[in-house]
Amino acid sequence: MPPTITVTPAEGRWVARAGGAILAESDRAQELREGSRPPVIYFPREDVAIELFDRSPTRTTCPWKGEAAHFTFTGTEGRIPDAAWSYESPKAEVAAIAGHLAFYTSKVAVERS
Repeated sequence: MPPTITVTPAEGRWVARAGGAILAESDRAQELREGSRPPVIYFPREDVAIELFDRSPTRTTCPWKGEAAHFTFTGTEGRIPDAAWSYESPKAEVAAIAGHLAFYTSKVAVERS
């Protein structure tokens, strides 16, 4: 049985930082909750410093969300491989995250500002 997945507007302003840089900042982020896992913040692509990212060859698949593309961050302090991911054509149940990026919190600090 699939976990309960909800996508709602994330309250407040959110920021993603790594390597001394602000990677994303938004008051239009989406919060995805999947079962008992911690919530994931998805930033609209327009609110991400996308020029600092290169598409990675990494692809992952979630049976409930679809296929995710991954992105490597390159900043003045170096590279962070697969720092972010995006479901570019997500399944209908999570369509609100299309055009958004999420960050691995083990690699990037994501917090409400």
